[in-house]
Amino acid sequence: MRDDISNGIDGGLPRRQGSPPETTDTNPHSQLTQNPDQRTYEALADQLFTLPDASERPSRISVPGARALVLDENIDPGPQEAFMTGREFCHLHPPTDGSLHMALPTDVADTAVQRGWAEPHPMAERGVVPATVVMVYAPRDADERAVVFALVRESYRYAGGRE
Repeated sequence: MRDDISNGIDGGLPRRQGSPPETTDTNPHSQLTQNPDQRTYEALADQLFTLPDASERPSRISVPGARALVLDENIDPGPQEAFMTGREFCHLHPPTDGSLHMALPTDVADTAVQRGWAEPHPMAERGVVPATVVMVYAPRDADERAVVFALVRESYRYAGGRE
């Protein structure tokens, strides 16, 4: 993998302000409130789908319209727990939701949950997907988009075997 991607979350992960959004506790696991506006959603998507050594594809395990990040075949993968299915390590839900599911190293996932940015995936709690899979809440503004993208980079590094 290329080395020009940030090495982790610079300066630590801040606490997310406000209450968490409402989400479903079953499949499909969706964010119901605090959804992003179209501009914030599109800006995040523009960032996600420029990561080197990863391709945008329709998600193999999410709702119709979800856009997956899939590690390219020419890259040696990280551990199996770094993926939701195949080489899919992250997906972005459609604009009406805007949240993401991703696999994160356990310590990063735990910190993201503790600081209000994420929640465990219900299917992870049931053992259907790895316990490393979380929902990261949709960003509400540009500052939150930067934090969400930093978490996506952590997922990307994990998928590429670079915890």
